[in-house]
Amino acid sequence: MLSRYKIIFLFFLPSVLLSCHSKRHADKMFYNGKVYIVDNNFSMVEAFVVERGIIRSAGSNEDIKDDYKADETIDLKGATVFPGFIDAHCHFYGYATDLLKCDLYGTTSFNEVIDRLKEYSKTNKFEWILGRGWDQNDWDEKSYPSKEKLDSLFPDKPVFLMRIDGHAALCNSKALNLANLMANENISGGEIILKDGKLTGLLIDNAVDQVKSKIPPFTRDLIEKALIEAQTNCFAAGLTTLDDAGLGKDSIALLSEMQKSGKLKMKIYAMMSDDPSTLKHFFEHGPLKTDRMHVNSIKVYADGALGSRGACMKQEYSDQKNHFGFMLHSVKYLEKISEEAYNHGFQMCTHAIGDSAIKVVINVYSDHLSTENHRRWRIEHCQVISPADRKKLGDYSIIPSVQPTHATSDMYWVEERIGKDRMPDAYAYKDIRDDAEGLIAFGTDFPVENISPILTYYAAVVRKDLKGFPPDGFQPDNKTKRKDAIRAMTIWAAYANFEDEEKGSLEDGKFADFIILDRDLIKADDKDIPKTRVLATYINGEKVYENK
Repeated sequence: MLSRYKIIFLFFLPSVLLSCHSKRHADKMFYNGKVYIVDNNFSMVEAFVVERGIIRSAGSNEDIKDDYKADETIDLKGATVFPGFIDAHCHFYGYATDLLKCDLYGTTSFNEVIDRLKEYSKTNKFEWILGRGWDQNDWDEKSYPSKEKLDSLFPDKPVFLMRIDGHAALCNSKALNLANLMANENISGGEIILKDGKLTGLLIDNAVDQVKSKIPPFTRDLIEKALIEAQTNCFAAGLTTLDDAGLGKDSIALLSEMQKSGKLKMKIYAMMSDDPSTLKHFFEHGPLKTDRMHVNSIKVYADGALGSRGACMKQEYSDQKNHFGFMLHSVKYLEKISEEAYNHGFQMCTHAIGDSAIKVVINVYSDHLSTENHRRWRIEHCQVISPADRKKLGDYSIIPSVQPTHATSDMYWVEERIGKDRMPDAYAYKDIRDDAEGLIAFGTDFPVENISPILTYYAAVVRKDLKGFPPDGFQPDNKTKRKDAIRAMTIWAAYANFEDEEKGSLEDGKFADFIILDRDLIKADDKDIPKTRVLATYINGEKVYENK
C-alpha cells in the first residue's frame, strides 16, 4: 500500500515536471535564418529572441522554440541577419541639409552642373543658391571650374557650390563680395585660387569658411524634415548607428531632442566640433550618453583632401610642383586641444589624410598615449601613411577609421596626384589593420560617398568599381577578408565608439540592433554583393524599415 505522502508526491509530480520545462517569455522570436552573431568565433545560428529591445538568446530553431514562447514570431525564410551596420565616419546632419540643396553628385561636366542649377533655381525659395557634390576629377575637362557662367546666370543671387569632399567650393561674385574676399588675401590653412591675378571663385579648405559663414541658416522646420528623410534613407541602407563627424552643440541638442520625442530613432555617436562654444559646453558638462545619443569625442581637422590637393604631404604633389598641401591647424593648436581632450576624458578623432599630417597627429597623440592606454583615440581617413607611421598606430593603440569607397573612387586619378612610388602607402587598409593590432573601423564618409554600407563592404573585399574595374581589383594585396570587413562595420566600429559592450554583435544582453538581408555577404559572389537588398532594419527590437 502506498503511504499518504507518496500519493501526494505522485499527484503533484506532473506539475513539477511541467514547471521545470516552462518556457520563458520573449517579445519577438526570429527563426529559420542565417544569423551571424559576430562574436569571437563568428558564430552562425538559426534563431534568436528579443525581449524589451535586448537580445536574450540565440541558437538553433529547436533550442529557441523549446526554451521560449513569444508574442510575435518571424519566419526569416532563409534570409541572412547581421548586427546593424555602424558607419564609423559620416556626416548625417550635413547629408540631411544637403537634401535641401542642388544635387551635383555624378555630374560629368561643368555644363551639366550649370544645367542642374538652372532647373533647381526655378523652385528654390532660399536666399542663396546652394549645391553640393561636383568633382572635377569625374569630368572630361578635369581642371577646376571658374565663376563666369555663375555670374552671368545669377548676378544678384549668391551662389555657393561645395565640392564633393567638402574641402573646396565654387562661388559667384555676389557670394565673394558678401564675404569681402580679396584677391591678395592670405588665409592660413586655405587657398584662394586666382587666374591672372583675379578671383576665379574657387576656394580651398579654410578659405571656404569665409563665405560659408555668411550663408543664413535653414529654418528648424526644414532641418527636422530633412533629418527625418535622411534617417529613412539610412535605415533603408541597413545603418543603425552613425558616427557624425563634427557637430556643434546646437546641432547635437536638436538631434537629441528629436530622439527623445521619437521623431528620430537612429543612434548617433556625435563627434563634437572643435569650435570654442561647443568645447566649453561639453568640457563643463562632460560626455553625454543616452540609449541613442553618445557624445564622447572631439573631431579636429589636421589637413585637407587629396582631391583638392589640400592633404598635407611629405613630398610635393606629382601633378603640381612645389605644392605640398597644408595643415589646417598649427601643431601648437593640435597639442593644446589634445591635452584638453585628455584632461577632460574625451576621445580625439582627427582628420588626417596626407602622410605628413598623419605623422604630425601621431606625434601629438604620443605625448598622451601608450600601448596600454584605453583612450581609443582615432585617426580619421589615414589615406596615405608610411610603413613607419603605420607601426606607430599599434605602438600607441591608435584606431584607424577609414572609408574603403574612397579607394575605389580615387583610384582613377590618385597615382597621377601622388606618384607611383607613394602608391603602396595609399589606401593600404589591410596593412593598416595589421599594424594597428588587427583592429580597424569602416565608414562611408557620406555624403562624400554613397551612404550604402554594402558598397563599403564591396569596396573593402573586392576593391573594384561597380563595372568590375580593375579586373584584379585596385591594389588587390590590400583586400580585406570578408569576416574582418563585417567586424569593421559592426563590433570593431562599436569598440571605436566605446559601445562594444552594448552593440556591434548579437550576443545575449546587447541591444537588438540588426538587419535582415536577402543574401549572405560572407558567401555571395563578388559581382552579386552590390545587388544585396536590405529587407528590414531593427533598432532596440523595433522594426524601423521594411523593404516592401
